[in-house]
Amino acid sequence: MGNKFRKFIISVACLMAGTAAFAQPVNPVSWKAGYSHLNGDLYRIEINATIDAGYHMYDFGPYETGGPNATSITFGKGIGYELVDSVRMEDSPVRVYDDVYKMDIGYFEGSAKFSQDIRLHAKEANVMFNVEWMSCNDNSCVPPDDVDITVDVKAAAGKGTWTKAAGSSDNGTIKAMPDANASAKGGSLWALVLEAIIWGFAALLTPCVFPMVPMTVSYFIKGDGDSGMGKFRAAMYGLFIVLLYTLPIAIIIILTRIIGGEAITANIFNWLATNWIPNIIFFIVFMVFAASFFGAFEIVMPEKLVNKSDSKASRAGLGGVFFMALTLVLVSFSCTGPIVGTVLIKSTSGEFWTPIITMLAFSIAFSLPFTLLALFPSWLKKLPKSGGWLNTFKVVLGFVELALGMKFLQVADQTYHWGLLNREIYLAFWIVIFALLGFYLLGKLRFKYDEPVEHISFFRLVLAILDFTFVVYMIPGMWGAPLKALSGYLPPIQTQDFVIPSTEELQNMLPEAGTYSMNAGAVSTTADSSSAYYPVKYADKLKLPHSLKGYFDLKQAKAYAKHVGKPIFLDFTGIGCMNCREMESRVFSDSRVMKHLRNDYVVCALYCDDKSKLEEEDWITTENGKVLKTMGKVNSYYALKTYGVNAQPYYVLLGRDGKVLTAPRAYGLDVNEFVAFLERGLAEYKKQ
Repeated sequence: MGNKFRKFIISVACLMAGTAAFAQPVNPVSWKAGYSHLNGDLYRIEINATIDAGYHMYDFGPYETGGPNATSITFGKGIGYELVDSVRMEDSPVRVYDDVYKMDIGYFEGSAKFSQDIRLHAKEANVMFNVEWMSCNDNSCVPPDDVDITVDVKAAAGKGTWTKAAGSSDNGTIKAMPDANASAKGGSLWALVLEAIIWGFAALLTPCVFPMVPMTVSYFIKGDGDSGMGKFRAAMYGLFIVLLYTLPIAIIIILTRIIGGEAITANIFNWLATNWIPNIIFFIVFMVFAASFFGAFEIVMPEKLVNKSDSKASRAGLGGVFFMALTLVLVSFSCTGPIVGTVLIKSTSGEFWTPIITMLAFSIAFSLPFTLLALFPSWLKKLPKSGGWLNTFKVVLGFVELALGMKFLQVADQTYHWGLLNREIYLAFWIVIFALLGFYLLGKLRFKYDEPVEHISFFRLVLAILDFTFVVYMIPGMWGAPLKALSGYLPPIQTQDFVIPSTEELQNMLPEAGTYSMNAGAVSTTADSSSAYYPVKYADKLKLPHSLKGYFDLKQAKAYAKHVGKPIFLDFTGIGCMNCREMESRVFSDSRVMKHLRNDYVVCALYCDDKSKLEEEDWITTENGKVLKTMGKVNSYYALKTYGVNAQPYYVLLGRDGKVLTAPRAYGLDVNEFVAFLERGLAEYKKQ
């Protein structure tokens, strides 16, 4: 690197640092917080302030009008814990008489420590608090500032992890409102990553990618330089492939976050996941991809672009390696394009980083074999030769794309209540699609580029057996079988026209005898043993799983719960939520869970993605004056505003006066833990 270039880089860095410093003054106080286990269920939140030299920060005061701004630490409403006593100053402040304020004041220099004891009632809790302070030096004061801090406390964990917040309120939040669906996101993210890796390896076996392997090896064998340089170039080749797949989507998402902010990004992902326009577009794209895999046409990059990249791949050095990687990406696009689209579309309902992480996982899996073969060319001899099996694999992917694409049409249909694709119709499509795949594997169907199948290999026979087994497994679902293994992909069972209910379900399909009516938030009842009707809002469009009785409006649920003297099981769910369907199929169906939900709780399901327009009395006006009129927007706003969650599923147990009975739960398939969650809520309700 030349001296001029070094000076240029240093100058740019200094300029950027100076610009950043000018644009954002640094507060002289920074904060960090953690926790320690005292004994039993008693824990201590420890809050430390670091104060820059020459500055001081005031103590708790209090001070009269005209005095300095005292430091204050305010804890929010606790879920899963309770505060013990009040916040303490662990360090003694310096106390002096101040000639400016004409009063005795206390202040800290260098550092300050504070603490708050809590009693933990759950395995873990998000302890939230706000710190407000003002700092001064001998000449001037920095304007009062504040920061929101969250400490994640886990039971019997000893010393907790310390997290740090800067002094400025613009960037000083240690952690946003706790995302109560962290476990759900974590679980679904790992599933998406694993799926992306599988798709990445699968892309290698397509007809437009696999033949590129010998070309890659040939390019690196002919390369000049010693073996060390050859390995470096091979590694860079793999890195360039990863970057070419990952960077474009990362840049788009990050720019969206920078320009529009976190809320805008979340709204975009929510729109992509639930709105009919992107879902119908995704459905059409998947159908087009499937047709491409079946040989109807090929999706290719412009020939000029491919030729231009290929002509530059012969260059020496890293430039040539980069264009070799670019050529691979462009040439293989007709096969990897549909797969990349599948990976990205399936990850858009996740959080901010999900599409970036899944694309990174896909590209690493896709590039790894090319990199290894470039490093060890002798392995090429062990690979199978190209042939008709590549097109067979491509057609199989076409069937998979056809089946997966149905999910997006189903989400739009369920969210907007079109009534086009209920559960048995959806299952009928899948049964036909996978039955045709089985016949294709047996050689009974042929597509455009397929070779005649004179005999069935053992491997194809095994695949055909597995495929037809899957078809047979799905058939009972036409009559209401739960099909738990597919619960995340199928429409809710309550959308099915023909279901054979169990005896227990028949006994619990109707509410208690009597006609109930709402009147100023209260419930009046007229006993009528011949009547078992309750006018549940929105029951014409929504149904609860497993023939549960309940409500889709929290006001109604609270009124009824008060009348019957039961706690509320509040279920934040979504029509397009795969994890919600899986919870309903695998957890709610357990006899112990169903017993509690039917006998001990008033169930209230709040759908956060439903596009139905609410009655005007249920509209909500936000702080900025925006009127929310649809069920999904109102329920999402309530979930975020009240519990700090923006993802589903999320379960809250409410007692009298809406008090949270125990720490809420998100996605988790451990039935025993869910039963314990319900029983803890009942125990707390009885104490009220």
